[in-house]
Amino acid sequence: MAEEQQATELKNTVTIEEAGPCKKRVSVEIPQETIKKAADEQYETLRKEALVPGFRKGRAPRRLLEKRFGKETSEQIKLKLLADASDSAIKDNKLDTLREPNVDFEKIELPDSGPLKFDFEVEVRPEFELPELKGIAVEKKKFEVTDEQVGREIEQLRKYAGLWSPRQEGETVELDDQIIADVVLKAQDAEQEQKLDNVEIYVRRNGFVGAIAVEKLDELLVGAKADQIKKITVEVPKTYFRQEYRGKKVDIEIAIKDIKWLKSAELNEDFLKRFGVENEGQLREKLRDGLRSRLEQQVQADMAEQIYKYMLDNTKLDLPTDIVAEQSATLLQRQYINLLQRGLTREQIEEHMEQLRAGSEQQAAEQLKTFFIMDKVADKLGVEVTEEEINGHIAQLALQRGQRPERMREQMVRDGSLSQLRLQVRENKCIAKLLESAKITEVELEKKPKKAGAKAVKKTAMDEKKQPRKRKVAAKKKTDK
Repeated sequence: MAEEQQATELKNTVTIEEAGPCKKRVSVEIPQETIKKAADEQYETLRKEALVPGFRKGRAPRRLLEKRFGKETSEQIKLKLLADASDSAIKDNKLDTLREPNVDFEKIELPDSGPLKFDFEVEVRPEFELPELKGIAVEKKKFEVTDEQVGREIEQLRKYAGLWSPRQEGETVELDDQIIADVVLKAQDAEQEQKLDNVEIYVRRNGFVGAIAVEKLDELLVGAKADQIKKITVEVPKTYFRQEYRGKKVDIEIAIKDIKWLKSAELNEDFLKRFGVENEGQLREKLRDGLRSRLEQQVQADMAEQIYKYMLDNTKLDLPTDIVAEQSATLLQRQYINLLQRGLTREQIEEHMEQLRAGSEQQAAEQLKTFFIMDKVADKLGVEVTEEEINGHIAQLALQRGQRPERMREQMVRDGSLSQLRLQVRENKCIAKLLESAKITEVELEKKPKKAGAKAVKKTAMDEKKQPRKRKVAAKKKTDK
């Protein structure tokens, strides 16, 4: 009895070390007695179930079972020991993990004698202190809609409705042009180069050639002519969203075939019909109402952004590189789907995606950092989200999209967006609660109408209205509270 009690009390030896930002290295040693006990139990179970010629069921000797089923049984014993030991190491040491531990089961061998030793790494929730949450200084901007803003809104609509027209023979590339080119990409250490035919490249300061982000792309292409070849080498960041290019140098060759410029649509009867108006005056009034509504939302969003900025600037925490890279890729995929669902044209989607790709790494890191901060804020302020609140938001979304609420909920459960909605609703409640105790000061907009107006009309009537930033986190396991 004493021996049995001692065997059940045997515990694994666990050592935990820092392995980088939000990462722990866990070393585990499973005693030989525990391995023997697991083997005895496995073979006892096998004895009861195995059919061995010459023996009745449950009567086959252990040595014969080991001879016939030893390799398979040892693998089962090993997998169970590793799974149980890694789970216990995490639970017993209260490691708040972000995802499953990275245990390389195939490389670990079950020893013939002695303890089983293995280690693994796991990402954990960062530990940090929150700044003061009461009395955050926030500016609330007053606004007005001017004729100049409405005029710029019309010009933006004309551009969206415009057509890409070929430049005349001999003309050179200008800023914001579109070129059609054959591209060759050669990544460092890659065996073969990648050839892309008839690639559309938009000439902007930070643009894309294929899947490669190129800084100062305008300096490379502006002034070039058709039939010219331009070359550049780009150093891709280690956390880039495309794994095959991460941390590598990529040689880019661009063979320009055609050059196009964007010709804005004419402000005529056909153009006005697109927006359901009869004349320019009605269009201006419609755009003025839309601008006013968007500016009101922008004021609220701007105050929320000030709260987010305060929290980010005054909270120190590190993030694991791997999760940032994965979040960057997930972010881009979701943004692309969102643009498709909004019905934007291919050119509009590409324009948005270029901007998003260029800052995806920084944005992903910021989103993850904000998620952890706001999650802790919600815990400290006692902010929770009820099912009634979630159902209310689902009903509103269903109404906007012409769907039944229950069907919308089923769809959101399938695609994983329901948990994201819950997180967003909780964040919005946190922001609202922080604004209740904030020191809010009303300020006038800057008198430079171009600067204020440009920000106000950055998104046109065809774009989605600006909302407080959405935090979408793919790496976190325990998202629902």
